[in-house]
Amino acid sequence: MFFFRMLSRLPLPVLYLFSDLLYLIARYVISYRKKVIDENLKFAFPEKSAEERKKIRNKFYRNFTDAFFAETIKMLTISEEELRRRFQVVNQEIVDAPVKAGTSSLMMAGHIFNWEMAILGVALHTEVDAETVYLKLNNDFFDQLMLKIRTHFGGIMTEKKAFRRSMITMRSQPRIVHLAADQRPPVSDSRYTREFMNRPALFFEGGEVLAKKMKLPVFFGTITKVKRGHYRFEFEKLAEPPYTEHAAHSITDEFCRRLEENIRNQPDLYLWSHKRWKI
Repeated sequence: MFFFRMLSRLPLPVLYLFSDLLYLIARYVISYRKKVIDENLKFAFPEKSAEERKKIRNKFYRNFTDAFFAETIKMLTISEEELRRRFQVVNQEIVDAPVKAGTSSLMMAGHIFNWEMAILGVALHTEVDAETVYLKLNNDFFDQLMLKIRTHFGGIMTEKKAFRRSMITMRSQPRIVHLAADQRPPVSDSRYTREFMNRPALFFEGGEVLAKKMKLPVFFGTITKVKRGHYRFEFEKLAEPPYTEHAAHSITDEFCRRLEENIRNQPDLYLWSHKRWKI
């Protein structure tokens, strides 16, 4: 941990020099998950030429190494002032308002770079408790490292299995609950199949069920990359109770529609190396 803390204290422009090297290795030396990325892009953007998809892939490699190395490492020790300068949160107050009034808020977002910075950005900008549900990493050291990073500004991290037990406190302890709603669910979970970026994909139904059962408002976070190391995260209301007139899967379907729009606006920001569409 000491090594990563020392590394994190380097200015971000210096960390980007290391990221540049990792980018060259990922793109030209090991061609990191190139087959998976190319297949995902071909299905997602059949209207684009092979050259256009190649440009998206190469920009993805750049965003991937920047986000997973330079920016994530920097967040271990980043100052409040620097994070506010680099990560703008828009409409945080509309997500906070229900919590202040005594009702938890659900926040749904996808794996758009840099979602890790979004966890810190929300924790820094909110005036209420903010909880993120996460899947534990297989490596204990890196799991603890990511917990240190994600809780740098006081955000609450709850492992998925523990969250199932803690849901009963959502009425007595209102808070923002952040769900990464585009994870590919395991066989053991409740799953919903729908078209996503031109292919059938599986989705968790946890957010849908929780919102409708507990009558919670749902918000979507759109991430925009302004320039290298600078992002904008804007909240919009996705759905609100009562849900009596809502069709089955209405919240998940609207989440997918908005996530697709976010992806199409800046396609190189999505996690194309993920085997998202494997059913």
